[in-house]
Amino acid sequence: MTDAQKWLILAGTVAVGWLLYLLAPILTPFLVAALLAYLGDPLVDRIEARGTARTVAVGIVFMILVAGLLALVLLLIPLLDHQVRSLIRQLPDYIAWVQNALLPFLATNLGLEPDGSTLEALKQSVQENWQEAGGIAAGLVSSISRSGLALVGWMANLLLIPVVTFYLLRDWDHLVAGVRDLFPRPYVETVSKLARESDEVLAGFLRGQFLVMLGLGGVYAVGLWLAGLNLAFLVGLVAGLVSFVPYLGFILGMLMAGIAMIVQTGSPLDLLLVLAVFTAGQVLESVLFQPLLVGDRIGLHPVAVIFAVLAGGQLFGFVGVLLGLPAAAVIAVFVRHAHERYLESQLYHQGAEEE
Repeated sequence: MTDAQKWLILAGTVAVGWLLYLLAPILTPFLVAALLAYLGDPLVDRIEARGTARTVAVGIVFMILVAGLLALVLLLIPLLDHQVRSLIRQLPDYIAWVQNALLPFLATNLGLEPDGSTLEALKQSVQENWQEAGGIAAGLVSSISRSGLALVGWMANLLLIPVVTFYLLRDWDHLVAGVRDLFPRPYVETVSKLARESDEVLAGFLRGQFLVMLGLGGVYAVGLWLAGLNLAFLVGLVAGLVSFVPYLGFILGMLMAGIAMIVQTGSPLDLLLVLAVFTAGQVLESVLFQPLLVGDRIGLHPVAVIFAVLAGGQLFGFVGVLLGLPAAAVIAVFVRHAHERYLESQLYHQGAEEE
C-alpha cells in the first residue's frame, strides 16, 4: 500500500466520522433499526436454513420483535411508572431515615457531622410538590405535545424504525456481501477475519450480555417482590441494567434494596432476605447465565465498556451511546490485530537480533 493510498484511507475515515457527527440528529431511527436487524439476523438465518423463504423468515422474526416491543410498552412501562410514583411518594421517608439514622451513625462512628438543613429543605419541598409530579408516560406525552414539529418528528421516527428494520433484515446478507466486495482483493481475507472477530465480540455483548442483564433483572425483581419489597421492579431493573459491569449491579442493587427495605419495614433482619436474593442472582449468573449466554466471547474490559458508552454520549449524544460499544469492539479487535502484527515485525525482534 502506497503512502497516497494510506492518506486516502485516513481522509475517508475522517470524512465518514465528520458526516456521522453532522447527521447525528437524524441517524437514531436508522441505528436502532440496524441494531434490531443485527440482533435478529441469526434467527432469520436459522429459519431460512430449514427451507423457509427469506422474506417469510424475516416476517416471522419481525413479528417477534414487534411483539416484544409492544409487551415492553404495554406491560413494563406502566409498571415502571407506578414504581417511580411510589418512590416519589416515599422520598420524605428516605430523607427522614438519612436524618434520623444515617447521619447520627456517621457522627458517632466516623466523627462526621454533615449539615442536615439541606435534607430538611428537600424533604419539605418533596412533601409539598410530589402530587404535581406526573408519571413517565404523562411526562413524555406532555413534552412531545409542546411542539407540533417535535410530535411529527417523534411519530416519523417511531414509524420509520420498523420499516427500516424489515428491509435491513431482508437484505442483511446482501448488504454484508456488498460491503465485503468493496475491499481490495489482497485485503479481503484480513478484513473478513477482523469482521468475524468483531462480530463475535458484538454478538457476545449485544446478544449474550443483554440476555444476561434481562435474566438478572428478572431474578432480582421477582426475588425482591417475594421478599415483600414495594420497589422490587424498579430496583431489579436498575440492578439488571448496570450488571454489564461485573459486581456493579450486585453492589448497587444491594445498596438500593437494603435502604428501601430498612425504610419500608424498619427491621434489620429483612436485610438477610435482600442478601439472599442478590446472592442467588450472582450464583445464577456465574453457573448459568454467563456460561450459557456469553461464554468467553466478549473480550471487552468492563472499564472499556463504561468509557465507550460515556465517550460516545459525550461526543454524539444518544447516537453516540448506540455507536459507542460497537466502535469499541471494532477498535479492540484492530488493536489486538495490530499487536499481533507488531510482535511479528522486525521492529519488535530488532533488539533480540542485535544481541
